[in-house]
Amino acid sequence: MEIHESAENYLETILILKNRFNMVRSIDIANELNYTKPSVSIAMKKLRENEYIIMDDKGYISLTESGLSIAEKIYERHQVLSKYLMAIGVSKTTAIEDACRIEHVISDESFYRLKSYIHENSILSNPK
Repeated sequence: MEIHESAENYLETILILKNRFNMVRSIDIANELNYTKPSVSIAMKKLRENEYIIMDDKGYISLTESGLSIAEKIYERHQVLSKYLMAIGVSKTTAIEDACRIEHVISDESFYRLKSYIHENSILSNPK
């Protein structure tokens, strides 16, 4: 099943908030992304229907195995891409914004090759 960029962003945000606060509710996502509560509620319903998240009776959200897999993939891409862009001289703000766009469209092959190149050449550990 193809997952859209907006769903990937929500899953990544849930992962980030879970790591930060240990518990995540829709209002936390709305606050983090500066979205309206109704927009987030609609998105959470779709993510539940597609079995990417589960929500308990108190409204706390957890990622399913498939949701976690997608979230971790997108989060890793964001981290690697933003750090790489900063290492080559892109401002932090621009690097983070660009990484957020690139992380959704870069192919698995290209990301793997870029990540390998960065690692092999110690680009992130020794920025110039």
